[in-house]
Amino acid sequence: MDFIPFSFIDLIDIVLVALFMFGIYRMSRGTNAPYIFTGIIVIYFVWVVVRALNMELLQAILGQLVSVGVIALIILFQPEIRNFLQAIGRRQGAFKFINNIFNNRNDNESSLQPIITACSEMSATKTGALIVIAQRSDLADIVEGGIKLDAKMTVPLLENIFFKNAPLHDGAVVVMGGRVVAAKCILPVTQSPVPKSYGTRHRAAIGITETSDAVVVVVSEETGGISVAFGGTIERNIAPQNLAQTISKHFIKSDAKKRRPK
Repeated sequence: MDFIPFSFIDLIDIVLVALFMFGIYRMSRGTNAPYIFTGIIVIYFVWVVVRALNMELLQAILGQLVSVGVIALIILFQPEIRNFLQAIGRRQGAFKFINNIFNNRNDNESSLQPIITACSEMSATKTGALIVIAQRSDLADIVEGGIKLDAKMTVPLLENIFFKNAPLHDGAVVVMGGRVVAAKCILPVTQSPVPKSYGTRHRAAIGITETSDAVVVVVSEETGGISVAFGGTIERNIAPQNLAQTISKHFIKSDAKKRRPK
């Protein structure tokens, strides 16, 4: 009896599939996706058994389910697929030339002073705040889900937005090029395991930075502590005098000629 041929290419194939499945597991961890995958696998194996037993009627019914399975998966896992593709796109090194084509300006050259001053004062009064500083990633969906402002960023504006009784204090503010483009924006909350001490603002800050290159500043309503999130990680309890440096180190430097907002 001959063994099934097994080559080095087959080994690479198995390793790549294992890595792909592990990536899917990490992407879907904390959601209902594993249960849906289990159901799909069960249906597929039942279909294989039915085919082997030549049950024509049941085979035809399950065959239709399997044939439209790809479309159903795309519909069911649309958010997860999008996050997965965005995570790939965030690998700046390999695709830097593409980013330079579509991004000819650095929107983060505007002064950080209004954010620094506002966060320092809100920290002293324990006023909760969530500020998203956009970079190259497209945050159009986040902006569309909030209240559009398109106003020059100032300390009084930021403090009034996050004032406890203000109508816009819930949610996040999105800043682009020195302007507050939207407020009351809803951010995706991370599904990664985080300490229980993290509040909703901190989880949302981590969540948006997992799928974009934005820098997010958080002021805790409970402790007044200032945190900065980037790349799916968060640095907490930052002193106000160190906030500008902490934010600036996460800015993506552009090789193209920089334009300053007028």
